[in-house]
Amino acid sequence: MKYYIVDAFAEKPGKIFSGNPAGVCLLEKWPEDHLMQAIAAENNLAETAFIVKSKSGYDLRWFTPELEVDLCGHATLAAAFVVANFMDPHVCAMPFATRSGILTVVKNGDLYEMDFPSRPAQKIDATEQMKEAIGARPLEAYLARDLMLLLETEEQVRDLQPDFERIKKMSEGFAVIVTAKGRTSGADFVSRFFAPKAGIPEDPVTGSSHSTLIPFWSARLGKKELAARQLSKRGGTLYCEDAGERVKIAGHAALYLEGNIQT
Repeated sequence: MKYYIVDAFAEKPGKIFSGNPAGVCLLEKWPEDHLMQAIAAENNLAETAFIVKSKSGYDLRWFTPELEVDLCGHATLAAAFVVANFMDPHVCAMPFATRSGILTVVKNGDLYEMDFPSRPAQKIDATEQMKEAIGARPLEAYLARDLMLLLETEEQVRDLQPDFERIKKMSEGFAVIVTAKGRTSGADFVSRFFAPKAGIPEDPVTGSSHSTLIPFWSARLGKKELAARQLSKRGGTLYCEDAGERVKIAGHAALYLEGNIQT
């Protein structure tokens, strides 16, 4: 089984050790789910993507070390990078059939632009439990797939030291997004993403969270095109657009490893 590790949302094209590493496996047909889960656990990356070529494009699934997920941005970008560079080198538009519908990725020079569903969040009450889980008092709280907590400053987001065990016990959301307006980073908004329920304490750069972040910040800042920065230790930059019921999320990628998995 051909296997790649790609740093998605890398700072620059070809720049490894930045962005979010994703595993990508090329398959001729789908194996048993337990094998894909075992491979994802063995890889121990936030996500491993599995691709099967189809008549209409590509079928795509994503697994964390502990479970299959319904949407993953950085592993989709990594999958598109592998398709465009190793599978179908002349392709520009790549339609992926997923549990979240058809996700099309377009290669535009060194950028890979993903077309994702928009997932606006509904405002809910901020609680003391939320404050204790992230170690800061949120100004506002919102819920879509994930719980999104608005903080006052970029510095607060960068300096957070969350309690992952408390986050695991929270009933709201698949994961926790913390976000604030950009200031010194040069981005319109910044964020971090914590998903200990899925075996990912902190995800370095998260495409799927921007399905919620983009409509929120587009409305709040009054602009359709936004630059986003995820303030994890590795860090990553995302180029975003609010397109109504869809969002556009673009970034660079870099190949770290190419090899074979013995199964």
